Amino acid sequence: MNSHEIDYRLLGEEMQAVEIELDPMETVVAEAGSLMMMDMGIEMNTIFGDGSNQSKGLFDKFLSAGKRMLTGESLFMTTYTNTGQGKKKAWFASPYPGKIIPMDLSEMGGKLVCQKDSFLCAAKGVSVGIEFQKRIGTGLFGGEGFIMQKLEGDGMAFVHSGGMIIEKQLQSGETLKVDTGCLVAFTNTVDYDIEYIGGLRNAVFGGEGVFLAKLTGPGKVFIQSLPFSRLADRIIASAPKMGGKGREEGSVLGGLGRLLDGDNRF
Repeated sequence: MNSHEIDYRLLGEEMQAVEIELDPMETVVAEAGSLMMMDMGIEMNTIFGDGSNQSKGLFDKFLSAGKRMLTGESLFMTTYTNTGQGKKKAWFASPYPGKIIPMDLSEMGGKLVCQKDSFLCAAKGVSVGIEFQKRIGTGLFGGEGFIMQKLEGDGMAFVHSGGMIIEKQLQSGETLKVDTGCLVAFTNTVDYDIEYIGGLRNAVFGGEGVFLAKLTGPGKVFIQSLPFSRLADRIIASAPKMGGKGREEGSVLGGLGRLLDGDNRF
């Protein structure tokens, strides 16, 4: 094993957190800002990149951190090391409602490709990098652009998603069509492409976009029921506009209805 062996426990149902148990001198690497709490005896350090190869020179570390910026993540990551006696715990939470998916990379061929902002934390030794889409069409219309995130190594990694998760095991040659925003992650053996949905009415009035992700096995695919972008669009559409009204204000009660249900802001 090149990665640290960590134990974990998922907490909650729809607003999940993950509890990581560390033996002495074991380390977990996490996205900046994802920590909930930690035991005394755990030392926190901010690093460039993912800390998977500390023998790199300064230039290589800057290059690694710069690649992370292309995936929409921070230049920095944070390590949490148990420097005390006995087992210690640290807790991490996802940034929006949904599920945390534990990924044992040693059982997934050592590599997982996922959407750009889905990584939460991992055992030290797991490499967090970028995956360029080789097909121009996939990069332009695939929903995630040319760049996706890749997790490599043989340790545990944790990915967060919106809503509930459906895990599909595709057989060789089996194809699954997925809304591009609902795709969370897939193993390295899955072929990823995009496909035009066909039909002018479908494209213009179907409400599902013009393209679908086309995933061909063999391999494992993880699908989310509520992409954060979809949730954010609904919140923005329902929010009161500056000097205007919220979506619910077309009702008979209007502002009085908000006052009765406790929202008495004017």
